[in-house]
Amino acid sequence: MMRKTLAVIPARYKSSRFEGKPLAVIEGRPMIVHVYDAVAESKLFDKVIVATDDRRIYEVVEKFGGRCVMTSDKLRNGTERVAQVLDLLEQQNEYFDIVVNIQGDEPLIKKEMIAQILKGFEQNDAQIVTLKKLIDKEEDIEDPNVVKVVSSGNRALYFSRSKVPFNRDEDIESLIKKQIYYKHIGIYGYKTDILKRIVRLEESPLEKVERLEQLRWLENGYEIIAMTTLWDTVGVDTKEDLEKVIELLKTSKTIINTEQ
Repeated sequence: MMRKTLAVIPARYKSSRFEGKPLAVIEGRPMIVHVYDAVAESKLFDKVIVATDDRRIYEVVEKFGGRCVMTSDKLRNGTERVAQVLDLLEQQNEYFDIVVNIQGDEPLIKKEMIAQILKGFEQNDAQIVTLKKLIDKEEDIEDPNVVKVVSSGNRALYFSRSKVPFNRDEDIESLIKKQIYYKHIGIYGYKTDILKRIVRLEESPLEKVERLEQLRWLENGYEIIAMTTLWDTVGVDTKEDLEKVIELLKTSKTIINTEQ
């Protein structure tokens, strides 16, 4: 059975660490346009929409030929912004089976990663699907900005900014070789009925401690499938992250030119 799929890209202008980051220029185009184009060019969705509460972002997306929707500035997070877009579309009699939330600060997103999210719904009786990637650097395990996921097979058990699982008897290097640690990559797919439910949930105790929204869903009994990916991405939270992305893009182009 064919499922109708919707991609929503939440983009806020007011970020405490990097205000205006969706409009930061990367190789001549705003970052939000890079993300939109990557998602649209994957041809995996029936519709792709940027969701924002800022007129500047709206105008830039529309100028570059994208589709953008203005959402409330009272929403708590990107998930609620995605859900509001879904609600607006359903009011116009447009309905979808799967919604994928791709953050507007992920300019390195790849088609293969998005395809894995959608495949997760084919392979599992999934409610929510996300991605995880094997960690092979000790500094990433120690870094609280790199969220770790502990899972049983593909079923996520817990997400944390801490070094989990805790290495009680072995050193980190040994555990890295055993492929114990996984980084969570914050791209989410939801069945539409599940999305509507989880945005009504109150902030949970573990979420308050870790500042990780997905713990709210786990604490309320929802299952999250974490598909293993070989691809990594760099979320842009700071100007330093932006420079890292620009450098990675330059490096990748250099490699491609050398191989041709």
